[in-house]
Amino acid sequence: MTYDPQKHHRRSIRLKGYDYSQAGAYFITIVTQDRTCLFGAVVDGEMRLNEFGEIVAWTWRDLPNHVLNMELDAFVVMPNHVHGIIVITDASANPVGAGAEPAPTERAPTKRYALPEIMRQFKTFSARRINEQHGTPGLPVWQRNYYEHIIRNDYELNRIREYIVNNPLQWALDRENPEIVIPIGQTQGQPRGIAPTKDEPWRT
Repeated sequence: MTYDPQKHHRRSIRLKGYDYSQAGAYFITIVTQDRTCLFGAVVDGEMRLNEFGEIVAWTWRDLPNHVLNMELDAFVVMPNHVHGIIVITDASANPVGAGAEPAPTERAPTKRYALPEIMRQFKTFSARRINEQHGTPGLPVWQRNYYEHIIRNDYELNRIREYIVNNPLQWALDRENPEIVIPIGQTQGQPRGIAPTKDEPWRT
């Protein structure tokens, strides 16, 4: 099977009509624009963050300081994407992001937010800091969308945690790795094959 970026990029599996403000655990993947490796490199199975990777990690850890109804679980910054688990803990209030409300400023008091607004904050704030550091105001850092998976039970939660923790060890097989080795049977000059990993290994 040849690699087709229109078919094989990570797509949102957002469920139509699903209320992403309700309490639950969500597995998130966000990929950089054009899959550019901005955040460092994997060396001997260990992710070595550069200054931009440190900004991304700090922005993720800072999210609970701006959002009341969330907790952070496993998380990893990879060269060109991040994986993380967000737990929405309280859906009792009407959260921003479930409807059309103004986006908060970076210094706004903490509020309750739905998952799409939490992701918007993370992408916006991390991109702003990276562009300030890099001197490239307005340059896209992240792909427009993100991938999310609703974690439905403890089995999935534990498998996803394991997947996130071990992600640097699997970089050579990661479908987001732009230097993925061409599979056996293909030669240089042929279309690159899709990386031999599954999007949802916790289901196997």
